[in-house]
Amino acid sequence: MTRIDFYVLPDSDPAGRLRAACKLTLKGWQHDMPVFIRCQDEQQCDTLDELLWSFRSERFIPHDLHQDNPQTPVAIGLEQAPGHPQGLLINLGATLSPHVDQFSRVIEIVNQQPELLARCRENFRHYRQRGYAPQRLDL
Repeated sequence: MTRIDFYVLPDSDPAGRLRAACKLTLKGWQHDMPVFIRCQDEQQCDTLDELLWSFRSERFIPHDLHQDNPQTPVAIGLEQAPGHPQGLLINLGATLSPHVDQFSRVIEIVNQQPELLARCRENFRHYRQRGYAPQRLDL
C-alpha cells in the first residue's frame, strides 16, 4: 500500500514549502526513486523548475516539466499520470492526486497558512477514508 506522509513546517512562508519540496526531491532522487512533483498551477511548475536549477549549486537534480519529458527522473506537472510507476509523489496541489495508487510514497508539505492547513486536514481525512494510514512528521 502507498505510504502517505504529511511533512509539517513550523512557519507560514510559501517559499519554505517549495524549498522543502526541493530537499525531499533530492532525497528521493538520491535513493533512486523517480519523483513526480504535482503543482497547483502552471506558475508554480515554472517557479519550481527554476528553483531546482539553482537549489544546490554542487548537485544537479535531473528534472523537466512533465509535458516536455514525462520519463525524466524528476517530473514537474499537474494532473498527469506519472511517467514511472511506484515512485515518489510530492503533492503541492490542493487536492489528492487522481493517481495516488500509482506511487509507492506520497508526501504532502504543510505550512502554517490557515487555508493550506484546512486543505491538508481535508486531504488527511480523504486518505483515511480511502484506507490509507497517513502519518504526520514535524520538520
